[in-house]
Amino acid sequence: QLQLVESGGGLVQPGGSLRLSCAVPIFTLDYYAIGWFRQAPGKEREGVSCISSSSGSTNYADSVKGRFTISRDNAKNTVYLQMNSLKPEDTAIYYCAARRIRSGYVCSVRDGMDYWGKGTLVTVSS
Repeated sequence: QLQLVESGGGLVQPGGSLRLSCAVPIFTLDYYAIGWFRQAPGKEREGVSCISSSSGSTNYADSVKGRFTISRDNAKNTVYLQMNSLKPEDTAIYYCAARRIRSGYVCSVRDGMDYWGKGTLVTVSS
C-alpha cells in the first residue's frame, strides 16, 4: 500500500493562488507517475494534471491549462500543484494519486491510478 498525503488546501478568493503538495514515500517518483484529480459536489471526479519522472512528461486538463502547473521535487519526495487565477468552478476536493509505470511512460489525466490520497479541500469564493 502506497501512502500519499495531500496538503495546502484552503479558502481563496477568485483570482488568487494556492499550492497543493503531495508527499509520497521515498523512491516513489522513480517508479510511479503522480496525478492530481478533483471532485466537486455532485460531479464526477476529474483528472487535473499528471507528471511522469520516467519520461519527463506532464499533462493537463483543458480546464486548467495555462493556470495550473505540476512539478516535482525528488529530494523532498513531493509533487506540487501550483494553482493560479483560481475560479469558483475550481472548488473541489483535490486528490493526489499514483500509477505504477514502466520506463518511458507518458502520463495522461485519463489513465487509471493505483493508489489514492485522502484529499484536500479547495474553496474558491469571495
